[in-house]
Amino acid sequence: MTELHESAGAGPGDAHFTVFTDHEDAAAVARPFSRPGSRTLTHASGRPWIVGHWHDDEIVTAHAGRTGLAVIGCCPIDATELQRRAARVRDLAELDALARSLPGSFHLVAALDGQLRVQGTASGLRLVFHAAVGGVQVAASRADLLADVLGAEPDEEQLAVRLLWPIPHPLAEEPMWRAITAVSPHDALIVAPDSRTVRHSRWWTPPDPVRTLAEGAPLVRNALATAVDARTRRGGVVSSDLSGGLDSTSICFLADRSPAHVVASTWPGRDPADTDLYWARQAARSMPDIDHVVWDADVSPLVYDDLLTIDDLMDEPTIGVMDRSRLLHHLPAMAEHGSRLHLTGIGGDHVAWCSEAYYHRLLRTHPLFALRQLRGFRALWQWPLGGTARALADSRPYGKWLADSSGRLRAPLPATVSTSLGWGMPPRLFDWVTPDAERAAQRVLSGAAANAVPLHPDRGLHADLDQIRSCTRIVRQWDQMAARMGVPMASPFLDDRVIEACLAVRPSERVTPWQYKPLLTAAMNGIVPDTCLRRTNKAAASMDASNGLREHRADLLKLWEDSRLEQLGLVDGSALRRLAQRPATPELRDAILYSTIAAEVWLRGLNRKSEHHAQASYYTEP
Repeated sequence: MTELHESAGAGPGDAHFTVFTDHEDAAAVARPFSRPGSRTLTHASGRPWIVGHWHDDEIVTAHAGRTGLAVIGCCPIDATELQRRAARVRDLAELDALARSLPGSFHLVAALDGQLRVQGTASGLRLVFHAAVGGVQVAASRADLLADVLGAEPDEEQLAVRLLWPIPHPLAEEPMWRAITAVSPHDALIVAPDSRTVRHSRWWTPPDPVRTLAEGAPLVRNALATAVDARTRRGGVVSSDLSGGLDSTSICFLADRSPAHVVASTWPGRDPADTDLYWARQAARSMPDIDHVVWDADVSPLVYDDLLTIDDLMDEPTIGVMDRSRLLHHLPAMAEHGSRLHLTGIGGDHVAWCSEAYYHRLLRTHPLFALRQLRGFRALWQWPLGGTARALADSRPYGKWLADSSGRLRAPLPATVSTSLGWGMPPRLFDWVTPDAERAAQRVLSGAAANAVPLHPDRGLHADLDQIRSCTRIVRQWDQMAARMGVPMASPFLDDRVIEACLAVRPSERVTPWQYKPLLTAAMNGIVPDTCLRRTNKAAASMDASNGLREHRADLLKLWEDSRLEQLGLVDGSALRRLAQRPATPELRDAILYSTIAAEVWLRGLNRKSEHHAQASYYTEP
């Protein structure tokens, strides 16, 4: 394998690429993917293998005999070890075990005897797509890389689906262009030597949740420490969120044990009842070597800030645009402090805690224990007895639940207890969505329901996996945005090995009404001081959201004055403009605008993107 450099390429954290088989037809198809600034890794034949943008710090390659391997992203494996692994590969299926053994967050790309294997992460943070370009199957880390060369237009039916709140599995995985196919995070893409035949091969399944808390906590601690070490072992300066919550506090303490110097960053909430700053300062006192930067809450960007000027090139709509400014605002200052990487505690809520829906099964297998716990949950979350009983009695399979949801898209938002103990929150559409968009979304939902299977038969594990994927689809876009700011982000809780360690612990001990995040508390015992482990809640930032609606209503009004969604006939622009003039409308507290804003911002970004790629060459499918 050789690498051809056209320029310095992208900075760390912004790796994106396409992958090609060692075939003469594929070599011809690869040309329009190579643009100014791109880099190329070649097969032994000299034909293009991987074309895209990456930094030297986020790729390791090896070649041994008939096998080529590339690890792209964050992984502490070195070239010598990767070459040793490559020398042992006789079949692509053997790479399942390699992928399940390595820490970090990365794409794994392999070439063997003309075959190609490409996979991302089980978490969904790193995805894989493929499409036929000039008759050749091309794999990519982002769907828009393929759409740009194909000259494809977004699928309006899929845009209608993206107006749903929330978007249920499996619809959230579908690309925004019909010509492109997504690979499930649990699968690897296999492309045959002819460059035309493809299949998806399962490489990951969640662990059985059989470990006790006492058995699992040390394994969670080791996995999380390894994930943080993979980012900090090079030393230098790294920054880290220190919100005062248990998730970010755990990451900060683990980073403080590393060779890196840590700059901890705290944004206090605007709500006087917000205690984040108190808990952050408690933690900082136990880490005397860190620099603790506390920002002025009154200058923190609000939710809905800067929606009109977002110019990130995204391959799908994301509700992450609502918090983009809040998330990125301090990164330039972190860069001034010398930070080469910003660590977050994002994902801790999704992996260290878990869904109460496990109690639907536990009630049937351990009824006395489950009833005691459910009484506690009813008191904690104020679940009514009747609603709790109905939710526990509901045994509809996932496909039937999804089919029933397709006929109730305009119904009121369901009770919290039914979503907590069921398959999740059923999707809804709101008053401003047009009947045409509703019919399109119903068609897709009904079609998916006919063959839909949950991510796991246990609705609790399904809910956990679905929430992890929903989180990573936002974070993958945030990571790209942060890389543009010059300080890439990393979320160690979302590494596959950390997720596996958490999911392997019995849900009856992970989620309980009597203790807050018991698994993470046990895992961090001895690393995080007891004073910090005693926190039993987290800030909701509701004031930041409500203030954002009021202060940015002019931007929201302007967003709908020239709405791309309205031009496509998917929303009633006048209804949205009326709503923008009434930011105190009670139902807006439930974030029902988020999916619509995400789709509108994404469509506006496509116009900027088409200008960005105006000089690109295109293939048109026959």
